[in-house]
Formats: sequence, C-alpha cells, structure tokens
Amino acid sequence: MPTFISFLNWTDQGIRNVKDAPNRAEAARAAIKNLGGEIKDIYLTTGQHDLLAIVDLPDADAMAKFALTLGQQGNVRSTTVRGFTEEEFLNLLDNLP
Repeated sequence: MPTFISFLNWTDQGIRNVKDAPNRAEAARAAIKNLGGEIKDIYLTTGQHDLLAIVDLPDADAMAKFALTLGQQGNVRSTTVRGFTEEEFLNLLDNLP
C-alpha cells in the first residue's frame, strides 16, 4: 500500500482549538480507515510545519479524498507527498534503463 507523508500547518481556527487536536486525530484515523488505509504516525514538529502525518492508503485518489475532507474542516492546511520505502526505492533503481 502506498505511503503518503503530509506536512500540516494549523490555521487560526485550528490553533485556537488546539486542545481538540486529539479528538480531531481520532476522527482522521476513522476517516482514513473508511478509505481503506491507516495513519501510521502523527508527529508534532518544530520548524516550518506544525505536524507531520505518515499515512498508508490504497492509492492517490484515496489520499486526495482524505486531504479534501481534512481541508473542509478548516483546522489545518496540508502539503502531501508520496513516500517510497527503501525496498520500493531499490526496486525502482533495479528497473532503471
């Protein structure tokens, strides 16, 4: 299953209601599960982004649906990238021309 890495930043609304973050994380876990995936980890981070989430989902369409659903709630803005495991990376290298 593909892994996606989401860099999240709180909106003004999200940080004002930061004490609700654990409930929002549980709701996100349920939404991901409904899309056939799993949140592997969520990290509070320092620097450019407030949070980082590592998510396994069946495909990019499922990730897009989740990102749109998350965005509609207005608590975070996200930037998401596809992450490749070391094994996937090595397989890509093996298949280069």
